[in-house]
Amino acid sequence: MRFKRTLIAALLASTMLSATGGYFAARAAGKDFPMPAANPPAAVQAPLVQPNVHPGFADLVEKVKPAVVNIATTEKIEAGRNRGPGSGSGQAPQNLEEFFRQFMEQQQQQRGPRHALGSGFIIDPAGYIVTNNHVVDGAAKIMVKLEDGNEYAATLKGRDEKTDLALLKIDAKRPLPYVAFGDSDAARIGDWVLAVGNPFGLGGTVTAGILSARGRDLNNGPYDSFLQIDAPINPGNSGGPIFDATGRVIGISTAIYSPNGGSIGIGFGVPANMAASIVEQLKSNGQVQRGWLGVSLQPMTETMAKALNLPKSPDGKVAGVLVNGVQDDSPALKAGLRQGDVLTALNGTGLRDGRDLATRVAALKAGENAALTYWRDGKEHVARVEVGKQPAERTADAAADTGEAKVGLSLAPLNPQLRERLGLQGGKGGAVVAEVEPASKADESGVRPGDVIVGVAGQPVRDPDQAVSAIREAQHQKREAIPLLVMRDGTTYYLALQLT
Repeated sequence: MRFKRTLIAALLASTMLSATGGYFAARAAGKDFPMPAANPPAAVQAPLVQPNVHPGFADLVEKVKPAVVNIATTEKIEAGRNRGPGSGSGQAPQNLEEFFRQFMEQQQQQRGPRHALGSGFIIDPAGYIVTNNHVVDGAAKIMVKLEDGNEYAATLKGRDEKTDLALLKIDAKRPLPYVAFGDSDAARIGDWVLAVGNPFGLGGTVTAGILSARGRDLNNGPYDSFLQIDAPINPGNSGGPIFDATGRVIGISTAIYSPNGGSIGIGFGVPANMAASIVEQLKSNGQVQRGWLGVSLQPMTETMAKALNLPKSPDGKVAGVLVNGVQDDSPALKAGLRQGDVLTALNGTGLRDGRDLATRVAALKAGENAALTYWRDGKEHVARVEVGKQPAERTADAAADTGEAKVGLSLAPLNPQLRERLGLQGGKGGAVVAEVEPASKADESGVRPGDVIVGVAGQPVRDPDQAVSAIREAQHQKREAIPLLVMRDGTTYYLALQLT
């Protein structure tokens, strides 16, 4: 079929190029063939755009390349230990380093050091460096190499798993070259972009392409809204900058679409407008605080919109998001929202879907007032909502004044969404392990992110605060270790949490 289409196209081109010759050939054959009109009517043609002949990227590369760094990490692993969901699945899209990790895990026969490579870029002459969270996740040691060959040990200042961003700091004893974030919303589909990074450990590699799409959802997290970059980026590019033609960072290389682990020319980047606010919070507070409404949502379908008599948006499409649950003591409940409402706009701007709402609410500050437009009983209403703070992760470490060593656990509340995802009954308590600090007591004890702690030292726990209190009490008692009862993959396990 492909050959046939190609052949047809060639024949059409030949006919178009030989119209006059075809007339004389027909006459020679004795056929009646109409003579082409002397003055044929002018055809309507789409206006042509004057091509912008690009002389190359050498000047741009010379300007930005000194601010791009190579990142190498070292960590300890156990044989057969799974990195997390999707590890070894071979499914696309995947993180740029995923196939490196799969290969090394298959080769690892015993506990030993593992090395990974990635990229980053300097955003402050004092040595602040942006990269991906998955580049430094689980790292016991992080080394940064500059373009001039100098290497420095880096400190992790903060990271945000939900957007796959992390902020590092090095002390170079001198001002460093740096780059700035640009406006990713202003970048247009078809604009030239430049990716710089450390693919396959080949530092300082530059590739060019175009911005081909935006708002891509890879189902990696609640705030997926990636830029799609049609440029060759490969494992090792993770965390590297994506520049526009002016040298501003409009994205951060994060993932590739690949059936085999290598580049096929389709990559994805975190938009700069999202990254800039996250990085600023990591720099100031070491963590990210997001706005929170306390609602669970489901997509609005054509059929459901008809059932609710919901009018279509000005562009004729079904828009909005259906509330299928309101959490107790939440900002949404206090504002009078209830199950069955359809949220259609936030602060006067229409909502496309639940992801759009989640991203925009997360960008608001706790305590900020917002106007939520919603549809109920065939009428439009507006509610004033005081945005809350997303339930914070609580760190199960000894109090600063106890003098005890840190345990290295971060715990999150077991909210309804997590209960549903983990298949837990509503009445059961517990605390979700949100993070395990590399090389910490918790890490050495085998605790993993995603574990649900349901018991500490033989006593059930209902929330992170109770788990923290039980661990601190054991530390005050100078116990060397305590048993943790955790639920993992639907099965409960006992782990010995080392305290000393």
